[in-house]
Amino acid sequence: MSVLPLVFTSGWASGINAYAVVLLLGVFGSTGLSDDVPAALQRPEVLVTAGVLFLCEAVADKIPYVDSAWDSVHTVIRPAAGAWVGAVLAGQSGSLNDVVAGLVGGSTALASHAVKAGTRMAVNTSPEPFSNVIVSLAEDLGVGGIVTFAIFNPQAAAIIAAVLLLGGLVILIFLISRIRRFLRRRAQRREERRLAGRSGHPPGW
Repeated sequence: MSVLPLVFTSGWASGINAYAVVLLLGVFGSTGLSDDVPAALQRPEVLVTAGVLFLCEAVADKIPYVDSAWDSVHTVIRPAAGAWVGAVLAGQSGSLNDVVAGLVGGSTALASHAVKAGTRMAVNTSPEPFSNVIVSLAEDLGVGGIVTFAIFNPQAAAIIAAVLLLGGLVILIFLISRIRRFLRRRAQRREERRLAGRSGHPPGW
């Protein structure tokens, strides 16, 4: 059976939370729940590193504006992780070319990362902080559920991931005005800090 559905799903999930994907796949492989997980993802140092970074993301991802800064840093990391996971999954299976798997995983991760980052920019225009926590928890649970489902039913999980990705892209289009508002606010804050640095007084002093 082709590993392509699992590669696609792991790529989508990596664009949202790459560390959770690596951690979950590694745990499934090391506990014997799945034979499709390559040894590279089961190594103790990989699991520990992914676990620590997952905890860091779990905190940063729930703080307004910090989450967007975190997303900016991960614009390269998440697609790269999606490509790497896809390539090693293909290498384990032998049913798909490593390069093709890397391209599928990386491009899917980039698309879902764009949806996540854009959605967070829109959420950050809200004056209350609770929406960030709710959205972040929904993302964490969604990634965990879909990746777990993909281990046991990869085709159905890939269909769900594709629907979520398409729906996210459509929603992102409707959130463009909020995203622009967020970017204007961020540019204004940077300008205030720059002016404050010149005058030696904090913004609003």
